[in-house]
Amino acid sequence: MRVANGTPYGLGASVFTADTERGREVAGQIDSGMVFVNRPFGTAPELPFGGVKNSGFGRELSEAGFEEFVNKKLVNTHPVGTHPFGAAAAA
Repeated sequence: MRVANGTPYGLGASVFTADTERGREVAGQIDSGMVFVNRPFGTAPELPFGGVKNSGFGRELSEAGFEEFVNKKLVNTHPVGTHPFGAAAAA
């Protein structure tokens, strides 16, 4: 893990193992934007793509990528006469 995480880059990594649960645990400890278990590193339009450290910031492709390019806004609407901080105190 020290060697894998000791690089200034972190685009993608692969873990190969017969124990897939252990592979998931190891993948969670790797400081990389993408980690594949029992597959070579790669990409597809439905998978988020991006790295960490000197390999980038944020994601592109997939729904996660779309969210990098939008500004979300909250619009919270209440009926006329609603107390501004919840239910009105009983008189």
